[in-house]
Amino acid sequence: MRRAHLWLVAAAAIVPRVVVLVYERDKILSAFTDKSDDFAVTFIRHGTFGLVPGQPSAYTQPLYGFFLVPVYWIFGRTWWSAGFAQILVATATALLVYAIGARLLSRSAGVFAAVVSTLNPYLVWHDVHLNREILDQLLAAALVLCVLVAADRRSLTWSLAAGICAGLAILGNVRLSALPLVLAAYLLLRNGWSWAPVALVAAAAVTVTPWVVRNKVQVGCFALTTDGRALWKANNLQTYGLLTHGKWIDDVKDPPGHPFPNPEEARVIYARGGGTFHIDECANESYYQHKAWLFVRDHPGAKAKLAGLGVRMLWDPRTTASATDSGHGLLRTWAQPLYMSVLYLLALIGLFFAPRRFTLLAVLILAYQTLAAVVFVGATRYRISTDFLLALLAAALFERVRTRA
Repeated sequence: MRRAHLWLVAAAAIVPRVVVLVYERDKILSAFTDKSDDFAVTFIRHGTFGLVPGQPSAYTQPLYGFFLVPVYWIFGRTWWSAGFAQILVATATALLVYAIGARLLSRSAGVFAAVVSTLNPYLVWHDVHLNREILDQLLAAALVLCVLVAADRRSLTWSLAAGICAGLAILGNVRLSALPLVLAAYLLLRNGWSWAPVALVAAAAVTVTPWVVRNKVQVGCFALTTDGRALWKANNLQTYGLLTHGKWIDDVKDPPGHPFPNPEEARVIYARGGGTFHIDECANESYYQHKAWLFVRDHPGAKAKLAGLGVRMLWDPRTTASATDSGHGLLRTWAQPLYMSVLYLLALIGLFFAPRRFTLLAVLILAYQTLAAVVFVGATRYRISTDFLLALLAAALFERVRTRA
């Protein structure tokens, strides 16, 4: 860390986020929060990892809640404890992006990629608020680095490390459930048959197993998350109209006769002094998953339109709205579209200059992100965890120009 270029990367990550954190300090804990915050608070106060005391829940991906628990327990639930913890994570992510760029291209290119990716206007604002994407970015960068090293060295150990990172990433974002298979395919394409792809998939499965088993024991079913309602909200006849009018899937109205209350509604009732309800989260999950499947089966044309909209929203250089999006001022209205438009252009050109082994991996991961938007829905917050790949492709163009100069 005595090297100036690493301090430059760290400063680029820390300084603007500290400014935003201080400016937004009154909103950090009161607006745009992820429900993992409620899980962490309930665990600290009552010893239950759930939304209501005494009722263990699997109604969200657990990783971000687990991240917040020690922060709140040691430092308290304050704007500065949550904000500075997430700034440290953002800094670690930037340093990992630097490490990838330095490995693939040069130290100068690594600095370029790290600074460009960490100064994303959306991230500078979003990273200091309570959102799970902060961990998605860190794990995505760690995962890419581990997979590249595993492929370069034909290393079983690094494949296991990649699998552990992939498992943690799934615990943070269930949309990534099939990503280990994509990474295993990449290792097969790079090096042919070996035990490395098997080790990666197995390590990912082992990493998520304790959580899945816990849900069977305490909640009643094997599940990564019982929030089947989120899948249905992204796949029904109301969704397309709401999204095209600038609203989010949380504005979807529940169907008549739906299970009541769901875990989030039960928390609101408990907070208002209405007591506790026994909730069968597994039955709740099955009900909404079945409704989503009926929509896809009975309305293929509507699903195709919704899939196309999801992809457009994912890759739109403008900020697309979602429940935990924070800030809609000049920074996000003008700076973000300009930043992403330039980055898209540089990344497209960089495809022709980046090392082929990295280009293949980046394209596979970005294609997976696009497919996830087809299945679920697209939004800026779902894309940002892999935007550093675009910065690394742009760094390949930067390196080409730098070496010629």
